[in-house]
Amino acid sequence: RWRRTPVKLDLAGKEVIDAPIEQVWTSLNDPEFLTRCIPGCRSMQEVAPDSYVVRLDLKVASVGGSFEGKVALSDKVVPEQCRIVISGSGTLGHGSGEARFTLAPADNGTLLVYDGAGEIGGLVAGVGQRVLRGVSKHLVGKFFKSVRSELMGATRVT
Repeated sequence: RWRRTPVKLDLAGKEVIDAPIEQVWTSLNDPEFLTRCIPGCRSMQEVAPDSYVVRLDLKVASVGGSFEGKVALSDKVVPEQCRIVISGSGTLGHGSGEARFTLAPADNGTLLVYDGAGEIGGLVAGVGQRVLRGVSKHLVGKFFKSVRSELMGATRVT
């Protein structure tokens, strides 16, 4: 069922990542690193400084589809904070959003705090806000698990 009104979605949280702040910052600004960590990401190409085209294959509820979007980074304060603006569409619908993350040194590495809001419309919005929030939290969890795994591997290699 097509939903005419976009679903609003807010995501916020914090993660402690067992790596130095400079390494976390560099990794979160590396398209190859992000392609490996973002769930369903097929590619992330830089089209201008701090501007990317992203292609994803995602499954929401029991429906799978592809998504193509734009990601722009701005308001960077190295290595402490960044603003991210996303927009895109695909077979499941369309969406847009904005988030900010901040990094700070922590006892066990780096504290990453994120806060974002967006709107999702089209077919995927039909599953409802509660389901989308659950899927979003699951995808964010998978992302940070991959980030930790990638950084642990990088730490071992160097």
